[in-house]
Amino acid sequence: MARTRGSKSGSSAPKIGKKRVAFAVHAPHAREVAVAGTFNDWDPSARPLKREADGSWKVTFYLAPGKYEYRFVVDGIWTDDPCCTTRCWNQYGGENCILAVE
Repeated sequence: MARTRGSKSGSSAPKIGKKRVAFAVHAPHAREVAVAGTFNDWDPSARPLKREADGSWKVTFYLAPGKYEYRFVVDGIWTDDPCCTTRCWNQYGGENCILAVE
């Protein structure tokens, strides 16, 4: 699941004009979870998610307005976001989730 929120006043300069985007997925048995997409050159090692006590994994990015494609990577397996309702086909015959940041 990806949620967007506007930047709060007092945010540091690199975040000006960007929106706070929180990614979360419930994967209680996973050893590692990442999110990869057009915002990080599809690099799952760029920003791993952190495990929460309830079995969910979360990470926050600051992204400029636009449309982004992404997928979760759970224990090395590219995985769909079960909460994503907007998708597009990718070159591997699967689907990428689409996140619109406004």
